[in-house]
Amino acid sequence: MSASQEIALVERFPGIDAYLQLRIAAGLSAKTDEAARRGLANTLYGVSLLKGEELVGMGRIIGDGGCFFVVVDIAVHPGQQRRGFGKRIMQALDAWLKANAPASAHVSLFADGAAKHLYAQYGFVETGPVSVGMGYRVA
Repeated sequence: MSASQEIALVERFPGIDAYLQLRIAAGLSAKTDEAARRGLANTLYGVSLLKGEELVGMGRIIGDGGCFFVVVDIAVHPGQQRRGFGKRIMQALDAWLKANAPASAHVSLFADGAAKHLYAQYGFVETGPVSVGMGYRVA
């Protein structure tokens, strides 16, 4: 059995502890338990990659369900990276968006480094210099 067959994609998002652990393992920023509890409750759609019961990948969509959708938390455990699992996550999220987002909806994401090449396969384009992503972190 190949590595990709051993890992199942399920249409649910992980619990808070697994979510926080995978964020750190995959190099994403740390979040507090409170932030995770509130944020995960507002997931429109999410997927998990499981190796047995172990969370090895995830991705989710947040937004208002009509006008704006944001792809977030795309993460694959370092031990499972470069095996096409990020692509599997994006395929599932893209299929959900195509089935559920109305015409004229805007879908966005923030791409870190070379991840922009993965997202470009799903129609995402860089928006600068016309528009740029901006943000700040609550201390």
